[in-house]
Amino acid sequence: MGSYMEKMEKIETSDVIKGAFAGLVAGLVATVVMTEFQSLVNKMSEDKKKHKSKQKEEKEPATVKAAEMISESVFDHELTKSEKKIAGPAMHYAMGATSGLIYGISSEVAPITTVGTGLPFGAAVWLVADDVAVPALGLSKSPTEFPLSTHAYALSSHLVYGLTTDLVRRLLRSLLSARKFAAQHSEI
Repeated sequence: MGSYMEKMEKIETSDVIKGAFAGLVAGLVATVVMTEFQSLVNKMSEDKKKHKSKQKEEKEPATVKAAEMISESVFDHELTKSEKKIAGPAMHYAMGATSGLIYGISSEVAPITTVGTGLPFGAAVWLVADDVAVPALGLSKSPTEFPLSTHAYALSSHLVYGLTTDLVRRLLRSLLSARKFAAQHSEI
């Protein structure tokens, strides 16, 4: 068995770039799928609560708070209500794309990261983002202040994200590899 450095030398830059591209696109697709999953779960929850009294209005999501934080600290600009409607989802998709990009690169450099078809990745994103980074940045309450059902909802959403990211990344990566193979073996 070769050393880690010998294995690293065998990794082609073009493969890392393809992995990054596949991961980025897969992260975006997975964010759409995760958002739809969350909408479906929320819809099912609302159907069960129809006869209950009107729920308390939720505070702004962490994605909107993050967008506000960036806008105010970097651009010295307070977001308007209409800008928040765009900035919140933009932050969500930027996070999904960035996480996918990192996963795509990791899959090329350390293929062991793909064990579990993206489920460990999704769980890691949930843990690091939702339960560590977001509260640490003051964008949400402490994880201990949320009921177990909220954690289960968030974890399941991120498992959907991780699985989708991996499946789409694998598909795109195989298409990119097939294209390279065809180009190398064409008899034009």
